[in-house]
Amino acid sequence: MQQQSTVSPQESGAAEKPARERVGLAFFGTGQVAQLLATLRRAEEAGVRQCWMTQLPTSPDTLTFFAAALVQTQSIRLGTAIVPTYPRHPLVMAQQARTLEALAPGRLRLGIGTSHRHAVEGVYGFSMVEPLEHLREYVTILRAALWEGSVDFQGRFYTARASFPQPSPLPILISALRSRAFQLAGELADGAISWMCPHPYLLEKARPALAEGAAARGRSRPPLLAHVPVALGTDWAAVLEAARGHLGVYARVPFYRNMFADAGFPVGADGLLPEELIKNLVVWGDESGVAARLRELLAQGFDELVVTHVPLADGQRELEQLMALLGNL
Repeated sequence: MQQQSTVSPQESGAAEKPARERVGLAFFGTGQVAQLLATLRRAEEAGVRQCWMTQLPTSPDTLTFFAAALVQTQSIRLGTAIVPTYPRHPLVMAQQARTLEALAPGRLRLGIGTSHRHAVEGVYGFSMVEPLEHLREYVTILRAALWEGSVDFQGRFYTARASFPQPSPLPILISALRSRAFQLAGELADGAISWMCPHPYLLEKARPALAEGAAARGRSRPPLLAHVPVALGTDWAAVLEAARGHLGVYARVPFYRNMFADAGFPVGADGLLPEELIKNLVVWGDESGVAARLRELLAQGFDELVVTHVPLADGQRELEQLMALLGNL
């Protein structure tokens, strides 16, 4: 079986698209399903063009949720950021993705990743050995199943043999934190989704690694999607406190702590996210200032932005403001 080396047409030419088409809103997949659906519909009504959703071990299943969301919305694109690979065989992931693509052609982007050791081993009981090689096999099988319609693969981690009625070439993106993961995305994927990576680190280390991986396979560099937490407020002290409270869990996750150190922002003995890290990650200010900063990030070299909301005083009102802001970029 030969690995595809073509970037999806849906993923190419990102810089030529309007800003509104290059910025999506990400939700944590927690809470009641009915409320999540209502929020997604409001985002579409506000003009948001892309929504992303996370997948936690005990949250509503993202791909199942998307099946309902795709038939209850008109045009908004949906992406997973991300679905963990270990709990689902790649052929099962392909089945689910093919079904969603059939429901709403061209509106799904499949973001996958290995997740973290505490979840993979502590929750599911799998052994997390050489996760990048595991992911390489996973994407190879998934690509063949979706883009070629058939797969015959025997590897170290997976066996997969199946034929589907026809190809279903939807974009496959992978999560990435460190250089090797970005290189792998450049080799195999239709995009790299960062999370909690400070923006200078992405431009100085991640983007070159992504390009290096792509060049090794003789393909164009796939898009780099930068995670951007946004706080709608002008009081830096309040933003810093809210960001540490909302994002502070990442300071305790080894994969993220290693990335922060690699980026030049090591977490100290107090366990708090460094203030300089937050300054280089979180976008904050009034609505016009935030909009200007998002456009600036796109101009600096990011292909797309994945925005998460950092609530300050009135979280629901601020989320509605953020949706309107993204819908009018």
